[in-house]
Amino acid sequence: MERLPIFVINGFLEAGKTQFMKFTMQQEYFQTDGNTLLIVCEEGEEEYDKNLLESTHTTVKYIDDISDFTKEKMIEFTKEVNPERILIEWNGLWEQDKIQIPDIWYVNQMITIYDTSTLDLYIKNKDLKAYMGKMLKDSELVICNRADDIDEEILSTYHLQIKAMAPNAEIIFEGEEGEITGDFSINLPYDLEASKLIIKPEEYGIFYVDAMDRTEKYDGKEVEFVAQVVRPDGIGDDILIPGRRAMTCCEADIQFLGFVCHYKGAKNFKNKDWVKVKGKIKYEMSPQYRAKGPVIYANDILLTGPIDGLVQF
Repeated sequence: MERLPIFVINGFLEAGKTQFMKFTMQQEYFQTDGNTLLIVCEEGEEEYDKNLLESTHTTVKYIDDISDFTKEKMIEFTKEVNPERILIEWNGLWEQDKIQIPDIWYVNQMITIYDTSTLDLYIKNKDLKAYMGKMLKDSELVICNRADDIDEEILSTYHLQIKAMAPNAEIIFEGEEGEITGDFSINLPYDLEASKLIIKPEEYGIFYVDAMDRTEKYDGKEVEFVAQVVRPDGIGDDILIPGRRAMTCCEADIQFLGFVCHYKGAKNFKNKDWVKVKGKIKYEMSPQYRAKGPVIYANDILLTGPIDGLVQF
């Protein structure tokens, strides 16, 4: 039996998940001749129209409690509906890692929806931000709707916070008329046009997120920063990973944010050494990133004193 793709739609209550799902189901590119199983884990004000469900060969199943979202129940739904694909409207207050799926399913795409007008509440509340971190961890696409009349500088701040938690996701801000265009990347505390970027300790988080997000802007730039060394087994004599530990959403989610760095003599440094890195950034394919990214070619690496505290966003 072929494995079945699932599409998971995340977000807090009334974020617009059902509205997004209904819109997507009507699009030509999303049409299919086979059956669709739609699992709804949270009922909001929006409902699914019977005609839409019939025309898209969609059967809805409701799950009211996370304890009912089991592999056995999902297999039961699969046998009953015989779907070609599965859509899951996930409850934003259910932990993402609690999703249990049968072996015959696989996650094809994870999308997170936010109401931009209430994002400030989620980001400033440590408990809600912890939920955000879990739902964003594996998201490929983040849609922030209802973003009309929100200042571009505020949107830039939201972009940074989300990007720190979902570094590989595409982030889109939408208004009533569709996507809001503009440069919402990040308000940088340093001059990207300078001949050399000297990154202060408190700027490292922004530097890391922006360099990963817009690497082409950093291609060829001279850079200097202080970081801690990580040298995984088998990485090679001339490669190390300088970086900092960061709290992206909560104390339970501390990550190491590091760059691939080439340096003759890298093998002489030990894990947890604090160093000052001076070098040039090149935008190129890296086996360590498994993709193109910012690779630093250091001309000098010096031992230095430690930086107290975690990187914050």
